[in-house]
Amino acid sequence: MDEPTARFRRRARETLGTTPEVRELPAGTHSAADAAAALDCSIEAIVKSIVFLGDGEPVLVYTAGHHEVAESALAEVLDAEVVELADPETVEEVSGWPIGGVPPVGHEIDRTLIDPALQQFETIWGGAGTPETVAAVDPADLVTVLGADPADIFE
Repeated sequence: MDEPTARFRRRARETLGTTPEVRELPAGTHSAADAAAALDCSIEAIVKSIVFLGDGEPVLVYTAGHHEVAESALAEVLDAEVVELADPETVEEVSGWPIGGVPPVGHEIDRTLIDPALQQFETIWGGAGTPETVAAVDPADLVTVLGADPADIFE
């Protein structure tokens, strides 16, 4: 396991009190559909951790694999005039992780929103520090432990 994944496991253990199951997917996960196929699970159980900037402030949005973020709805929730997808350098700078590896736990962003569709599952799969690794997490922990706010901002 490479250093970013070891760092993810350490941070997850510190945050959640447990170490999530991590799987390495040698072919990588270029999309939620790729991850779902590799894990033999529903695309709805894949969590995409996407960094946006609302009036320049970072926000991490946990999106179910089959959904896309409606930026106009996100702007309304954030009460922001300008909402934009963060560029790769900004993602790594504000989250501590590269695009494709941003985990649902262990990041460094204060404001998080979660797709309510993820809460129907006992386990969801998200990044584990690299584009080739994924981790199993309980979506309830994202709300109760990390304080993610459920928001219906998805299409």
